[in-house]
Amino acid sequence: MKAKQALAAIAVAGAFAAPQAWADIVWNWSYSGAGIQAGGTLTTEDAADADGFRLITAISGSRNGDPITGLYPTGAAIPGNEPFALDNLIRFGPQGQITVHGFGFTTAAGGYANPFYADFFDPAIYMEVFTTAATYAEVPVTFTASVVPEPASILLLLAGLGAAGWAGAGRRRGAATPA
Repeated sequence: MKAKQALAAIAVAGAFAAPQAWADIVWNWSYSGAGIQAGGTLTTEDAADADGFRLITAISGSRNGDPITGLYPTGAAIPGNEPFALDNLIRFGPQGQITVHGFGFTTAAGGYANPFYADFFDPAIYMEVFTTAATYAEVPVTFTASVVPEPASILLLLAGLGAAGWAGAGRRRGAATPA
């Protein structure tokens, strides 16, 4: 019985002490406002800058049912919103998840979107600039983003919980057995 408990303890310790590989982070994101519904997934670099922001490297999803076709380049402004260059950064937390420069994307129908954090308002809000060849709109939105748990992290947690349960079950059976 002690061997099972020792094995379970080693499994739990190994699961939590194993070095974590540096990998990209996947986020679920969405925003909505008057006549706007956008959402999908973002992929970011794992490494954060000094302020906790991570560079967005890929995007997927849709805006009002129009598929997103790609992330607009970092350092460029979406057409019609010059000179406001994007930085394509995001961070954890309820406020200021994206910067005043925001991120940008293109849609299949030829639209360009730039959601950003408008800290120049009091209180600060999120907004979206959306342009096409013939239109420009700037609308307040509600923005949210959260990290999608890694399958490997979930498996490690489940393995640790299972091993701990196995050790606990063995301990209970051992306590019920007369000596």
